[in-house]
Amino acid sequence: MTTTIDTVIADAMKLSNPERAELIERLLATVLPTPPLHPSWEAEIERRVADLDAGIATSQPADEVFAKAQRLIAATTRQP
Repeated sequence: MTTTIDTVIADAMKLSNPERAELIERLLATVLPTPPLHPSWEAEIERRVADLDAGIATSQPADEVFAKAQRLIAATTRQP
């Protein structure tokens, strides 16, 4: 690696985990641009955002959703 890259990495390691994750996402977007979504997905995203904005739908923290999913999977895979 070059000195410049080593310096950038050293500086990046001083960031918090969320900041490093954001940095990774931003850098990846410059190398691997996100492909365009199918128009039906665009419409679905717009509908869901509008529902959230209007208070028709609510959101839940991802960690709660994943924990619930893990509990449901565990409950259905237990052997008698």
